[in-house]
Amino acid sequence: MPYTYDYTSVASGNESASAHYWRFAKMTLTRWTRVKTFVFDGRSYPYLYHFCNKTWKNERGIEIPIFREILLRHQAMRILELGNVLAHYVPIHHDVVDKYEVAPGVINQDIVEFAPTQRYDLILSISTLEHVGWDEEPREPAKLLQAIEHLRDRCLAPGGQIVVSLPVGYNTFFDGLLRDGKSPFTQQHFLKRVSKRNYWVESDWNGCKDATYGRFVAHAICIGIIQG
Repeated sequence: MPYTYDYTSVASGNESASAHYWRFAKMTLTRWTRVKTFVFDGRSYPYLYHFCNKTWKNERGIEIPIFREILLRHQAMRILELGNVLAHYVPIHHDVVDKYEVAPGVINQDIVEFAPTQRYDLILSISTLEHVGWDEEPREPAKLLQAIEHLRDRCLAPGGQIVVSLPVGYNTFFDGLLRDGKSPFTQQHFLKRVSKRNYWVESDWNGCKDATYGRFVAHAICIGIIQG
């Protein structure tokens, strides 16, 4: 089954017809009047306009198109997603581990305890790893590194790839790793929000190091890659 955007579906079950219509009209008008695409790693992508999380206002507008393209290029492979994110925007056909979100097919388990019977060719995670250890009690900042090491050493197949996104400015432990040149990734890319209209451009760490995490929106993200 192909992956397809659904721009019109809405997950708010109790929303009135008039409220739904207004939200749809506002989203459509916004889409018409804004720049349609952004560039990442030499490729042009369309910004995503979707009701879920109002993607035209935040980083989901660029994360989902990038990761959707990765899915399309690896459909025949064994894929694991950490954090149940993509299923809110596109049909998925891969395994998902999410400690907290209960949904059909989602494995509710702490990622550092997840032990797959078969390793994965591709592991994806969209703005989830920054919460590991950071938003848990007691707080264990270094658990982020433990989770990444576990994905690499226990879950990734030889020759496989891990691709994840994390916001800059949310988890100060992760920001410190980037600042000190101790990134856990073999490759990393940065995208920076440069407008209240939610326009994003490619950048580097120096261009993003002072980014703050706003109210429900990142102003910069890191896309990290580990090649197995």
